[in-house]
Formats: sequence, structure tokens, C-alpha cells
Amino acid sequence: MRIILLRHGQSLGNVDELAYCRIPDHALPLTGTGEDEARAAGPTIKALIGDSPVAAYVSPYTRTRHTFDLLGIEAERIVTEPRVREQDWGNLQDPVQQEVLKHQRHAFGHFFFRLPNGESGADVDDRVAAFLDGLEVRLHQDESHPKTVLVVSHGLTIRLLCRRLFDWSIDLFESLSNPDTCENRVLDHNGTGWRLDRPFDQWRDSPDGTVQHPV
Repeated sequence: MRIILLRHGQSLGNVDELAYCRIPDHALPLTGTGEDEARAAGPTIKALIGDSPVAAYVSPYTRTRHTFDLLGIEAERIVTEPRVREQDWGNLQDPVQQEVLKHQRHAFGHFFFRLPNGESGADVDDRVAAFLDGLEVRLHQDESHPKTVLVVSHGLTIRLLCRRLFDWSIDLFESLSNPDTCENRVLDHNGTGWRLDRPFDQWRDSPDGTVQHPV
């Protein structure tokens, strides 16, 4: 069994933070660079899938759906999956409050800080856990479900997917950087558990002394 995690291509929000103040997060489009990144990622993802049938679980946001479309993947199942969407920051953001919240979130901790009218990282962790529980049941018990899965999602959500699968500490999660746009991680099941193909970058040492490495 294999799970391929792919972050969306570069979006307008990645290059213009004020875009969140005038466009709903879910509607932010890919930039031209993001479209090129998604097309370029297509052959890599196809090679990782190989000849196996694949089920694709795609965040409902515009940037993730467009990324998936540009990959050119022919999936046996395509599921729009809200549980792998981006962390909810609320509705249209106020530019002044946006900066204040970023500083507060950094000081408080990304996992527990609850955004006004939005989610904490812990909320995302809960819905990711529900998604993974259902996915593992389908992979192990549903013979008709493809054993290769592609998840097109968002940076923080991808880190939390791995945190849940590998039972990483919250301190370790907080020390990890998001994958780059259109960067992937591959999880393979060896019969007893999941293994990550390569680690995430760490922007600082985790306070609990945990060392990040492939599991």
C-alpha cells in the first residue's frame, strides 16, 4: 500500500498575503508559476503510481483541485475530501488583524492557537484523524479500493497527516517546515506499519529533543 501526499502548486496567497483580505481562501487560484509546477509534477506522480490503479482524495479548494487536474492523472476514484482542506482562518481577513494573529500564533504555538472564527491546528488534527481512520479501513478491508492513494492537500494538513500516522509529538510537529509547493512525500506500508520516504525540513530543534527522521 502506498499514500502519496502532494501539496498544491503556488497560489495567489503564497505570493500576495493581502489576497486573503479580498478573496475567500477556498477560492484562491494558482498563479502561472503554480500551474507550471503542477504540470511539471505530473510525470513524477505518474512514476510513483506506476501501473497501479489509484484513488485520489483532493481538498475542495480551487488551488488543490486545479493542481490535480493539471497533473494529468487518470484515477480510478476521485473524491473531493473536505477533511484534508487547509486550516480555516475564518472568512475574509483584515490585513492589520492578520499580522497580529500571525505573531500571536507563532508565540502561542501553531497546534493549539485557535484563530478567531477559524480553527486551531488541533482541530485540523482531529479531522485528519477521522479521514485516516476511514482510509485505513478501506485500504485493509475493501478489496475494490486501489492500494495506491494520492492526497492533494495543503502544507500544514500534510504535516498533520504524518503526525497522526507516526504519532509524532506536538513539539516535533511544531518544529517542521511545510513541504514546498507541489512537493510530495511518499508513505509505504511494509505489512506492519507506514514508512516515510524522506523527512521534512526542520526550521528549529524540537523542544522535547525529538530528532526528525524517516519512520
